[in-house]
Amino acid sequence: MLNNIRKYVLGSLQFGAFPYDFKSDSEAYNKSRIVIMGVPFDGTATYQTGTKTGPNAILNASVNVEPYDDELGEIYKVGIFTAGTLNVEEIHTDPKRVIESVYKASKGIVKDNKFLVTLGGEHSISQGVIKAYKEKYKRLSILQLDAHLDLMEQFGGTRYSHASVSRRAVEDLRCKVTSFGVRVVSKEEHNFFKKNKSDVSVFYAKDIYDNDSWHEEALDTLEYNVYITLDVDGFDPSIMPATGTPVPGGLGWYRVIDFLRKVYKERKVVGFDVVELKPNPGNEAPNFLSANLVYKNIGFYKKYTLLS
Repeated sequence: MLNNIRKYVLGSLQFGAFPYDFKSDSEAYNKSRIVIMGVPFDGTATYQTGTKTGPNAILNASVNVEPYDDELGEIYKVGIFTAGTLNVEEIHTDPKRVIESVYKASKGIVKDNKFLVTLGGEHSISQGVIKAYKEKYKRLSILQLDAHLDLMEQFGGTRYSHASVSRRAVEDLRCKVTSFGVRVVSKEEHNFFKKNKSDVSVFYAKDIYDNDSWHEEALDTLEYNVYITLDVDGFDPSIMPATGTPVPGGLGWYRVIDFLRKVYKERKVVGFDVVELKPNPGNEAPNFLSANLVYKNIGFYKKYTLLS
């Protein structure tokens, strides 16, 4: 299936600097459980643009990620193959076509029974990946770290906006969505949430930033199969200033990691993405945080899903 995937992607730096000894790309793909794909798109950005450079920033920073994790060991031994970045240059003005391209590329990877890690790019891209996973797992929940609910029917003249990704997941893909770290809600989103509490669960940052008492309640909202989408603006701007809308009052690293660990322990996580990184020249810390976030999640998958 690698040849089919190559139709959609451009070459890129590989994630991490790991001591693999694969003889060819085909061997690397076949022997790797993890496939990473970047989507350099920010066509519906409405405040600060620049998230299209996020995937390459994460890949560049990943070269300096320590292969050994003191909790999870040598994570890379699960096999991590970077397919490249999606070629969206000619369709970047049409978010619907971009999302469809994400879906087509993701579908082949999911069909090959790989654990797909998608690097954004803006949050709209998640719709294409979720669609591919929904075809495989009929009962699928979305767990979303985000400062925003992303439940707008449309924004900026399109239903495929970054501000509408969760609305599309609920209404079009029929997935339940659980959001945590939220601190910005429009009136439209508030009304939609109130009318759809069986499909949408929200854990506001102000209620969870300093405690773990919400974990079990949040886990109870999730189906057994879970797709995780991590919008980096869910973190506090003190550690993640490099995002389009750096909303104050976000979550810290350990709060997020501790909760994600429990999700991997108690549910089957089928894939994840990291989106909305807008690199700030001269400040590598957010890029490195994002790369470590990717590696940590792969480690959780290896320990709690794959090996269990």
